[in-house]
Amino acid sequence: MKLNPELESIETLAKIILTAARTAPKGKGIDDIITCLLSPEEKTELAGRMEELSEIKDLKFLIRDAKNVRDADAIVLIGLKASGAAGLDCGACGFDTCKKMLEKEKVQKEFFGPQCMIKYVDLGIAVGSATAKAKDLCIDNRVMYSAGAAACYFEMIDADVAMGIPLSIKGKNIFFDRESTRKP
Repeated sequence: MKLNPELESIETLAKIILTAARTAPKGKGIDDIITCLLSPEEKTELAGRMEELSEIKDLKFLIRDAKNVRDADAIVLIGLKASGAAGLDCGACGFDTCKKMLEKEKVQKEFFGPQCMIKYVDLGIAVGSATAKAKDLCIDNRVMYSAGAAACYFEMIDADVAMGIPLSIKGKNIFFDRESTRKP
């Protein structure tokens, strides 16, 4: 008899979740999505980096999120490494033309931008597809700006912007009863 064999499935399921991100629709069919499955050691490093970024940015919720990352069975990162703009001159990026946005000096903080809004939508669709697949597979998960921000800030992922999705296969959802970091 093998007790709790479901715990051995997390890496395979995480790869299926990333498959959903990869095959999500992309604007103009251009795939600028980056996907990563962190090793257990990288997951621990990311949690430490999130705590470090919490000190740098004075954002206390990163400490709470770092605990969730440590307690998760796995974490995937989904990022965007933009190869340009959609060429629609839609103005959603805040510039009159795509050319003006591309010529604008980029800002590097946690994320690198501005980028084309269509590319950001592609990232959102990929993240949404991944979390929907996690739900379909009955894997608890949460989208974390904090994990993606730390991964980008400390160059753990070669992406302009990223989101982290910790995954958990436990009897209770570890992402549900989280302590608030808001001041009363």
